[in-house]
Amino acid sequence: MAKTIKNLYMWLRQLWKRPYDGIMGQILRERMMQWRKQPSIVRIPKPTRLDRARALGYKAKQGIIVVRVRVRKGGLNRPRPRAGRRPKRMGVYGYAPAKSTQLIAEERAARKYPNMEVLGSYWVGDDGKYVYYEVILVDPHHPVIKSDPHFAWLTGKCKRIEYPREKIEKIVKRIKIPSEEELKKRIEELKSE
Repeated sequence: MAKTIKNLYMWLRQLWKRPYDGIMGQILRERMMQWRKQPSIVRIPKPTRLDRARALGYKAKQGIIVVRVRVRKGGLNRPRPRAGRRPKRMGVYGYAPAKSTQLIAEERAARKYPNMEVLGSYWVGDDGKYVYYEVILVDPHHPVIKSDPHFAWLTGKCKRIEYPREKIEKIVKRIKIPSEEELKKRIEELKSE
């Protein structure tokens, strides 16, 4: 029976399946305490979950950045109306956004960095009040990204297939387009019928 060799990304994936167990849980709790004190959108030097970042298309090169975004948990409760007529239920309860917290995090990161495009995002932790996501952003105008074939779809470059002239001529001959005289003859035949 063959032994399966686990690579680094498999070990990382296994660790992040149950992040709050063992040593990882203690590290994550300490991180949460630090992250809570930081602003809601923070640019970080490298991804926390390298396996997820690589799966989404992250590369350690110029033009690609990683941003950690903090989003508040729970429904977005509206303030209670203080003036004017009082509606029966007041529209205070059960007001939930139609978006996921992950999508909200991506939108906030995109708003903070308007020249960048969102490549993807993944969960990195949550506490009682907030959920934390890391968003990967790409600059489509950066020369390094422009020259990378993996990001050609992002920069608007599409690979065009150029056929040699001889090949096109062969295809045209096979199609056999009728001349003007042949077309006139066919029209006259149809009219006479």
